[in-house]
Amino acid sequence: MKESKEHLRHTIWDTLLKKRVARPPLPPHGRIPNFEGAERAAELLTRLSEWRNAKVIKVNPDSPQRWVRLRALNENKILLMPTPRISEGFILLDPNLIPSRLYGLASTIRGAFKLGVKLRTINEIIRRVERVDFIVEGSVVVNIYGERLGKGEGYGELEYAILLTLKLIDPDIKIATTVHNLQVLRDRIPQDPYDVPIDYIVTPSRIIRVENRGERPKGLIWSLLSEDKIHSIPLLKDILRLRSEA
Repeated sequence: MKESKEHLRHTIWDTLLKKRVARPPLPPHGRIPNFEGAERAAELLTRLSEWRNAKVIKVNPDSPQRWVRLRALNENKILLMPTPRISEGFILLDPNLIPSRLYGLASTIRGAFKLGVKLRTINEIIRRVERVDFIVEGSVVVNIYGERLGKGEGYGELEYAILLTLKLIDPDIKIATTVHNLQVLRDRIPQDPYDVPIDYIVTPSRIIRVENRGERPKGLIWSLLSEDKIHSIPLLKDILRLRSEA
């Protein structure tokens, strides 16, 4: 299955480059690929009622979702952004605490580290975040059934499982992704037990509402986490410690 997933990723990365719709940083390989029309996809995303009603939105830190993060700040929504590889937890970006002239900077990874508040521990997250209402993921490949692949490291799935474990999201929270049309398949995508299916696919030209998406994991699957992975993410060590003390 790992080889099948990796083949799909490389097919999409190659296609985006060949069709000249990949945008910097280049090459897109090994990344959540930036794409032509990402700003338009972010605009379409804001038409969803779940977006409009959300007060706190978790958005991945990758380049194509920069426009999603900027839209959220401009619409006075609180952003929860994971740090790369969740190595330093999450960053909270509250538009009420950031000058509006700096929203553009705050929507970048570099700016988020400067202008946001790092939430490194479970206690810091629970104290500052009451509830996450909506999630936007980056993707390499998605399909009409809501199956998706990220860049292959599993951090988006871990972020979902961590927030679910901390009871900051509902298991059926609505999840969207913004991608180029070339990233959307009709064929099935191999899925592992930890993969998290999504509800909406938003491209520069359309919104795809997933029907009858698959089941989501009910939390962290410790048996599939290596000691190295747990050691590299302090939040996982915190959760594991609390489990052992319970």
